[in-house]
Amino acid sequence: MELYTIHAGGFKLDGGAMFGVVPKSLWYKLNPSDDNNMCSWAMRCLLVQDGKRLVLIDNGMGDKQDAKFFNFYYLHGDDTLDKSLAKHGFTRDDITDVFLTHLHFDHCGGSIKWKADRSGYEPAFKNAIYWSNPAHWEWATNPNPREKASFLKENILPIKESGQLKMVEGDGSKQLPFPVINVFGHTEAMMLPNISYKGKQVIYCADLFPSRWHIGMPYVMAYDVRPLESMKDKEKLFAQYANENTILFFEHDPSAECGTLQKTERGSVALDKVFPLTEV
Repeated sequence: MELYTIHAGGFKLDGGAMFGVVPKSLWYKLNPSDDNNMCSWAMRCLLVQDGKRLVLIDNGMGDKQDAKFFNFYYLHGDDTLDKSLAKHGFTRDDITDVFLTHLHFDHCGGSIKWKADRSGYEPAFKNAIYWSNPAHWEWATNPNPREKASFLKENILPIKESGQLKMVEGDGSKQLPFPVINVFGHTEAMMLPNISYKGKQVIYCADLFPSRWHIGMPYVMAYDVRPLESMKDKEKLFAQYANENTILFFEHDPSAECGTLQKTERGSVALDKVFPLTEV
């Protein structure tokens, strides 16, 4: 197995929304905002090469929406999904599986693209199986008012219409090169790949730990539909993995790709160190 970091670009989100109840006087020291209170974040995907399978975990925003939509998110940087794949010698057509941790637009928007004549939509990865799970698919296709703006029909429904959608059963270990951890605080049944790699566990954190700064228990995004459940999700993961040499892979951290955990003298869990995936 080989793992490759795939960059899908940078974007901005409101700092208060990203750090929830944590005061700006604290989070501003971690990720300073601009004059509009917007902080920079990454859309960092992961490519898993396992034998003949190439599994792409999440795929960023894509480019289907209009300028008004993208102006809300201040896209920046030179990274694109295609450029990042090419850096490792791959193209979209090489991808055999697209694994979607959840269906918020900044995680699955790259799944679908315009047809050449812009008459409709088609899969951006024509040879790939797309993976979701029944509980989250139902949640996303019949969204609650709080999350409705994050579940865009044009990102989601064409996946099923293409015939390329499959559902993860159980922990997915019989279908994928890795099992998944199901968490329920950020959104219903978000899936975190738990990848055995070079004798270590690499957990793709999606939006449970969007950055190294979200390891602290109170650091829960205002976007989470069940913030107390997010804290329970963290506790469960800490209980199982904090004492194992587990690596967290951060999807949205603007500069840190990976991090490890350590127990403090008080018995809580904190960040140990950060490093690029290439150092694993």
